[in-house]
Amino acid sequence: MNRIKKGFLGLTLALGFLVTTACGTNTTSEAEESEPIKIGVVGEVNEVWEFVKEKLASEDIEIELVKFSDYATPNVALAEGELELNSFQTKIFMEAFNEDHGENLVAIADTVIAPLGIYSSKIQDVSEIKENDVIAIPNDVSNEGRALLLLQTAGLIEVDPSKGQVPVVEDITSNPLNLTFETLDSSQTARALEDVTASVINSGMAVDAGFIPTEDAVFLEPVTDSSDPYYNAIVSREEDKDNEVFKKIIEAYQAEDTKEVIEETSKGSSIPVW
Repeated sequence: MNRIKKGFLGLTLALGFLVTTACGTNTTSEAEESEPIKIGVVGEVNEVWEFVKEKLASEDIEIELVKFSDYATPNVALAEGELELNSFQTKIFMEAFNEDHGENLVAIADTVIAPLGIYSSKIQDVSEIKENDVIAIPNDVSNEGRALLLLQTAGLIEVDPSKGQVPVVEDITSNPLNLTFETLDSSQTARALEDVTASVINSGMAVDAGFIPTEDAVFLEPVTDSSDPYYNAIVSREEDKDNEVFKKIIEAYQAEDTKEVIEETSKGSSIPVW
C-alpha cells in the first residue's frame, strides 16, 4: 500500500512539473509575441507612422517608433538587431549601405517619394545663383548623386552620364558658374543655409527645419518614371522579409486613409507610390 501511495505521489509530482513547465513556456512565448515591433524613423515629425501605430493597436500589434537624427544609424541598428524594421530611406540609399557595409537589408514595401529640394535664405529662384556661389549638398553616395542630378536638372551643372545615378562632385563635366560644392552630412545641409548661397536638403530634414517643400524650395525635384530608386521603403533584414506581422504593418500603411494622412501632413511634399 505504501508503495502504491509513493508511486502515485511521484506520478502526481511529475505531472505537476510537466504542467508547470508547459505553462512557463507558454508564458514566455506570449511575452515574446507581445513585445513591440521597433521601427526606426528619422526626425521628430512622424505623424504618418503615429497614425499607422494607432490603427495597428486595434489589431493588438504594438509599434514602438525609435527616432534618429541622422541617416546612418538606423541601418546599423537594424542590421545589428536593435530594430525589427526601419522606414526613412530611399532604395538607392539602402543599396549603397548594403554595399559599403556588407549587409543584406531588403525593401519589403514602397511608401512615398519625398522630392529633394534646393533651398536658400538669400535667393528666390535658381536663376539668381551667380558665379562662384557656394552650394551645400549631402555627402553620402546616393544623396550626393541625387543632389548633383537635381542641380543638373535645374540647369546649373552637367555631370558624366556614364556615372548613372551616383555621380560625385569629381564627375561634374560642366560648371559654367564655377560653383563651389560643400559636401556635408544630410542632417547638416539645412543648418548650413546661412553660410552658403543654397543647400540641397532632403525633404524630411527640410520639414524638421520648418520648411514646406512645395512652397519653400527654390527648385524641387520632378517625379518621373525613372524615380523608383528614390522611392522610400519599409526595410527589414533579409531573413525577416516574409514575416506575417510585417505584412500586416505594410497593409495598414498602404491604405487609403494613410494616403490621406500623408497628403494632409506633408502638404503634398511626400507622394504615396504604392
